[in-house]
Amino acid sequence: MADGATETEVELTDGFHLIIDALKLNGIENIYHVPGIPVTDLGRMMQAEGMRVVSFRHESNAGNAAAIAGYLTRKPGVCLTVSAPGFLNGLVSLSHATTNCWPMILISGSSEREIVDLQKGDYEEMDQLAIAKPLCKAAYRILHAEDIGIGIARAIRAAVSGRPGGVYLDVPASLLGQTIEAAKGAQSLIQVVDPAPAQFPSQAAIDRALDTLKGAKKPLIILGKGAAYAQCDDLVRQFVETSGAPYIAMSMAKGLLPDDHPQYAGAARSLVLKESDCVMLIGARLNWLLSHGQGRQWGEPHTKKFIHIDIDPKEMDSNQPIDAPLVGDIESCLTMMTASMDGWQKPDAEWTDAITTKTAINIERMSGKLMSNAVPMDYHGALGRLKKIFADHPDAILVNEGANTLDFARSIIDMSKPRKRLDVGTWGVMGVGMGTAIAAAVETDHPVVCIEGDSAFGFSGMEVETICRYNLPICVVIFNNSGIYRGTDTDPTGRDPAPTVFVRDAKYDMMMQAFGGEGVTARSPDDLERAVRDAIASRKPTLVNALIDPEAGTESGRIGNLNPQSVVKKK
Repeated sequence: MADGATETEVELTDGFHLIIDALKLNGIENIYHVPGIPVTDLGRMMQAEGMRVVSFRHESNAGNAAAIAGYLTRKPGVCLTVSAPGFLNGLVSLSHATTNCWPMILISGSSEREIVDLQKGDYEEMDQLAIAKPLCKAAYRILHAEDIGIGIARAIRAAVSGRPGGVYLDVPASLLGQTIEAAKGAQSLIQVVDPAPAQFPSQAAIDRALDTLKGAKKPLIILGKGAAYAQCDDLVRQFVETSGAPYIAMSMAKGLLPDDHPQYAGAARSLVLKESDCVMLIGARLNWLLSHGQGRQWGEPHTKKFIHIDIDPKEMDSNQPIDAPLVGDIESCLTMMTASMDGWQKPDAEWTDAITTKTAINIERMSGKLMSNAVPMDYHGALGRLKKIFADHPDAILVNEGANTLDFARSIIDMSKPRKRLDVGTWGVMGVGMGTAIAAAVETDHPVVCIEGDSAFGFSGMEVETICRYNLPICVVIFNNSGIYRGTDTDPTGRDPAPTVFVRDAKYDMMMQAFGGEGVTARSPDDLERAVRDAIASRKPTLVNALIDPEAGTESGRIGNLNPQSVVKKK
């Protein structure tokens, strides 16, 4: 070096900061997290850089939060976990997101490749990438700091493009501490452009679908949660109203049109499924939730025609022949269909009048049950009061899980706005409630009422501490019937409680009190209504322990037919 010359200092960055910068560049600000080796400092640095880091008590709950965040925002919800056991805990949530078509990225710390491949016995050693691949939409590993920008860009695009789903991103511990020149690091970052491009069907497919719908005497539209995810709410409403066809909404699609809409046939569901001659599926699939489009509830087999909008062509003909497949995104398909519906002839009044009559009869039959003030409470009396509360608070978000608690609530509580009802989704996974409620509050800042069966609450109940720690406007309502389905089973041997029975009249409200929140016991519908209204008004973390008659439930809610029964009598 020449006399008097000074060495130029080069500014460096590292893997920690490149991950943060790449996420922020792509508009991802909220992280759902459980701290631990090797990602503890990554969480700290994310918070220091202005990201909101919500730290949970268990990775499954953090993952469930990330999954529903993806559904609500159409951006990947991000869950950050430790290696091996933490990764495995988050993997159920990642698979749940993929099954439900919600964009999510699970970022997990991991052991180094050279140790894992030789099985040297490193701390929490596991080939996480290999385990994740079959259970999500895509899986990537980043080994070099200069590839962080590409890795995160690929994960984002994979999560949201086409049929959305879960993506796993493997981050070995050594990557986080790798350094490169800051200027080169900045150049390596990628802002993803148009990650979920529109996919239009052909005009021939549109014409076929319209001809099929036009030829129906008894058409029916089924809206699924995919239609809610699409966030083209005005277009969905325009299409449904232009068609004049009756519609039903799957549980998480409720509110796309208000449940008091004159075309809504939810209260006449059995009639319209059985009698319709043409069914159009928008964001719904003919899976087990719709009995695969067959069986007694669908009437005579092979007499209906199906129109199906789905972005994945492999979904077509999965259970029934699809007469008019529309392969594309919902907004593009409905835009093209609506543009060709000038002068559309609406269905015969005989069909719509029959549905209106059946709807009125069923609503009247239900109304008396919903006014019950019995003590101990039954499901109808309790949910009747909550129905009134949601009518008065249309912006409140309903989170719902359980067996009877879920099944009764989705048919009783009306929704008037989209994406206000969040539940267990396609897999029917129990334990999603606390994570879902937390993410709903974080992403929207709206009040959340989380209606839980006591069994479902047990999967994730410790997260009431998280609710209190972040002071979130969440009211947890536990329908406490002292058991799974019912609290009345007995052990024939007289030795133990029955497998489906819990501690009688457990004081769940004291859990919330233990962490500084409000805990209330509700023994009557009046108590329940008062407590939930107070919680919404106060926006304080609240848990209402609603004591339900142990005999009120039914086996497996409304899907008891899926529970095999033994025909063998032991001698």
